Amino acid sequence: MNTAILAPASVLVIWSLIMLFWMAGTRLPAAKKMGIDIGEKPGGRGPDFDAQVPDKVAWKSHNYTHLMEQPTLFYATVVILALADAGHGLNLYLAWAYAIIRIIHSIWQATVNMVNVRFLLFIASTICLLIMAINALWATLF
Repeated sequence: MNTAILAPASVLVIWSLIMLFWMAGTRLPAAKKMGIDIGEKPGGRGPDFDAQVPDKVAWKSHNYTHLMEQPTLFYATVVILALADAGHGLNLYLAWAYAIIRIIHSIWQATVNMVNVRFLLFIASTICLLIMAINALWATLF
């Protein structure tokens, strides 16, 4: 089994953890500055908190949530391609493109967050994933 395609997935996992720490590193000081006691209300949720903090703080949380959504399909697709010994060539390039575009998407959303650019980045990464998913299906059927 060629495992090279697992590298971009591993990079995206590490990036997701970086976003988690970036989110916490901005949310907790923002809460303290606003006098919000995060231990005051049991059962609080992130979206409830996001409504109370400045947009630039909430954007990091929104992006972290996004990294827990569509990339899960990417991880599954990468594993399928690796197991089917189809994790090389075009699929490897698409996996790296997906991971890099998602990292750029994260940085953009967490800092600038202009939706028109963010949407284009999302579409570009989705096209990479779609081609990989079709190739994974092909590799497992034939």
